[in-house]
Formats: sequence, C-alpha cells, structure tokens
Amino acid sequence: MATQTRGHGRANKDDSGMVTADAPNWPSLVFDKLREFDVCHVTYVPDSGHARLIELCYAANEMKPTVLTTEEEGIGILAGAWLGGERGVLLMQSSGVGNCINMLSLLASCRFPFLTLVTMRGEWAEFNPWQIPMGKATAQALEIMGVTVFRLEQPEDAEEVVSAACSLAFESDQPIAILISQRMLGRKKWTETK
Repeated sequence: MATQTRGHGRANKDDSGMVTADAPNWPSLVFDKLREFDVCHVTYVPDSGHARLIELCYAANEMKPTVLTTEEEGIGILAGAWLGGERGVLLMQSSGVGNCINMLSLLASCRFPFLTLVTMRGEWAEFNPWQIPMGKATAQALEIMGVTVFRLEQPEDAEEVVSAACSLAFESDQPIAILISQRMLGRKKWTETK
C-alpha cells in the first residue's frame, strides 16, 4: 500500500476538503521566497506534500537538492553549508521531527541559522493512526529544543510566513520551523499499488 495526496496543495479545496484546480500555487510562492533569500541547499526526505516544491528546486540551476536517508542528516548538512557561506532548508514531514530531536541540540550549541518546512500529518482528516501521536507533538518537540514555530494554514499566507521565517533564520541566526497544515496538502488516502 502507498499513500496518495490529491493535488499536492496546488489548488483550492472544496467543501469536502478536496483540492480543486484554481488555487494559489503555494509551493511556487514558497520557492520564490527561498530564492529571494538566496537559499541554495535543499535537503529532504521524499514526501508527497513537498513534491511540487522539490520539483521546482531540481529545475533551478542555483538550487542543490540533496535526498536524505533520515531527516537529522539535513541538520548537519545545513550546518556545513552555513559554515561555507551558503543558506539551506530542510524539508520533512512531521513524523521526521522525532528523528531530529538530538541533532536539534546542535542549533542551540552552535547558534547557526536553521530553516525547516514541515508538512503536517496526524491532523485534519488523517487516515493513518500511526501519524497522530507525532502530529500532536511536533510543535512542542521543536519548541522544547529552542526552535521558533510558525504555522502556515492558508495558501495565500505562504509568501508572508516564509519571508518572516527566512528573515528570522538568516538575519538573526535563529532556528525556525514552518508547520504546513495538513489541510493545505489535501486529503490523503490508502491506495493499492500494483
């Protein structure tokens, strides 16, 4: 079995929460802001919620996407990028935050900027009960480790939220996480693979 997301957050949602065709393309808005703030390293564990953003990053010559085997690797890679004078972002799902807790101590000890975009699971219309515990704990886990947490609930707020997060991260050397609402990603469901 696999999961499937209708729309990858690229559209408005109808009354049932399903994605329709005429919405703001929030992954493109996020991508544009990352470029505006000279983010060139994009570390990620594959996630359907970030699929469109990852595609845009691969298509941009100035971006250097790196696939991770586990989310905490991204923190070390971004620390090295910063030491080398470059900016980066970690893309992950809320379940991956739990894998990062120990590495997040590096942020407090070394005080380097950190930006992560976290697609949420275990929230609105979740079908997988295994996602719910970490979905409930994501914001608190990040905050306990000293990360400032922003929520992105509406596609039209993407530019403003990402801009504010980038400013805090890269101009004030702060660890920042943007939690992207599961509602923006569209309803996921089990699908049979053949």
